[in-house]
This record gives sequence, structure tokens and C-alpha cells, in this order.
Amino acid sequence: MKLASLKDGSRDGQLAVVSRDLKHAVFTQGITRLQQALDDWDFAAPQLQDLSDALNAGRAAQAFAFDPAQCMAPLPRAYQWADGSAYLNHVELVRKARGADIPQSFFTDPLMYQGASDHMLGARDAIEAASEDWGIDFEAEVAVVTGDVPMGTTADAALEHIRLVMLANDVSLRHLIPPELAKGFGFFQSKPASGFSPVAVTPDELGTAWKGGRLHLDMRVHWNGQLVGSANAGPEMRFHFGQLIAHVAKTRVLAAGSIVGSGTVSSQDRARGYSCIAELRALEMIEHGEARTAFMHFGDSVRIDMLDAQGKSVFGAIEQKVVQAGAA
Repeated sequence: MKLASLKDGSRDGQLAVVSRDLKHAVFTQGITRLQQALDDWDFAAPQLQDLSDALNAGRAAQAFAFDPAQCMAPLPRAYQWADGSAYLNHVELVRKARGADIPQSFFTDPLMYQGASDHMLGARDAIEAASEDWGIDFEAEVAVVTGDVPMGTTADAALEHIRLVMLANDVSLRHLIPPELAKGFGFFQSKPASGFSPVAVTPDELGTAWKGGRLHLDMRVHWNGQLVGSANAGPEMRFHFGQLIAHVAKTRVLAAGSIVGSGTVSSQDRARGYSCIAELRALEMIEHGEARTAFMHFGDSVRIDMLDAQGKSVFGAIEQKVVQAGAA
């Protein structure tokens, strides 16, 4: 099934079930918010599945046309947003560009940072920044939403706690990252609100594309209308989502409604392009000794999407425009 949170003037939106073709939706009865469903998934999921089956069969009463522009993030605010860096090609390029090797631990222990989760952006919400000098960048990622995950959960067991899958734009302010990391205390100001796809889907909705905790579909990224990336999210994901979740759960429990991200989808095949500008700039540094491509400007747009084997959008597209904060 596919789920969305539609704008209704509240902080958390109104939960809706969305048809497989993303053309129609229907509001749920009794279960009004996605977090409510996640809190009692065993009770809520069968009801939502029945409604999804009826909607896809054309039998849902009070169904209406689905409009992605009315979507908040599937979880407009979440208990936790932990983002990994599971694609070693991305890590290797960025570090090589600054003359650094990958530590051996990176091959066995996932990188992870904890981002802000109190304000998630919907798929059509603007990316706000006060200055272009901050180095505004998009990062196309896959993300999962968990149920309750006990501390010490193994990687294999963690896969059973994945409730939903969605796309993410983990916005980065690249020029703020070096001074923050130099303090030895990680990201903070350099990681503003992230954007998410209009809908989140259950893993079974993905069919054979969901295999071994990885999503084997192309991450299609358009920057200002030009296709710049089409890396497949599955083959080169070093750590699958079970491993990423287990990494987070090593020292803590995860509450239902926690979000775990894959990190920037990346491929060694240069013909596949890039899922963030920093990776292109790293290649330019390696090949030319300097970065030649600027980061995003006010007015720039990014579109992030995934298509199934029939060429149809799975999650709906993230379509965001960069605007100056506070501009009228």
C-alpha cells in the first residue's frame, strides 16, 4: 500500500491511502495520522490494506484525485532521523578530492549522523537558505520508516522492523560543513530540513525491486530540468537497511516512526551521473585540479524520482525549488 499525509492546517496532516498509480486517494477513518498507524501497526496495517485494496479496485467510497502538491512529508515530524552513508563510491570520491583515503573501518562500520526531525519538508516545499554562499546542494536518497526496534537488534532482524520506504532529499549546505567538522562535533547548521517523496510505500508494494534490504531501482535526478543522475540504488549499497538500522540500535532503541536514510545514492559507472553536486565537484577536482560546477542558486530546481519496470513513478516525485529565506 501507499500512504501520504495531506495538508489540513495541522502539524501532522491527514493520513490518506493512495492508489498504486498515484491517481486517487481516500482518507482513512479513525486512523488520522501516519504516526498513529505506526504506533499500533499490527492493528492499523490490516485496515489500511483493506482500504488500499478497495481503492485500487475502484471500490473505495469518497475517493478523490490525488494531488502531490497537497502532500506534507509522509512523516511531517519524526521521532528520529538518522542518515547513513552506505555508498562507498560517494565517500571515496569526496575524500579523494581532498587527498584523503578511506579508513578501513568504513568498509565494516556504517557512517551515520543524526539530523533534525522536528520539521520535514513536503515534496513540493521550497528549500530555503539565507545565502547562496552556503553551498546549497541536493542529495537523492532512499529512506525507510521503522516500527519499534529493540536495542541490540541484529541486521537480519532489523529488516523485519521496516514499515515503509520513501525517497529523501537530504539538503546539505556544503560550505558550512568543513568549519563544523573541524570542531570535531559533527553536522548541525550544515544540515537543514530534508525533503521527502509525496508517498511512502510498504516494502511488499515494491515487488522484486526490494531485495535484501536494498531498493533496486534507478534514482532519477533532474537539476533545472536536465537529467543528471540515474544510479541504481541497489547494487552498490555497501550496507543494506538492516545493517544501518542495527548500527543505530547498537546503543539505543528506535521508536516507531524513526527514519533511517541510505546516504547519497552513487555509482562507479560515470555514465550514471550523480545524485549530488558535491560528487560532480569531487570528480572535477580529481580530473582538473579544481571544482568547476557551482552549487545551487536561488531559483534552481531539483526533481528526484524512481520509476518501476513499467516506467511509472513509485513514490511520486520530489520537486523542490531553492528560495531565499525571508524573501517576499
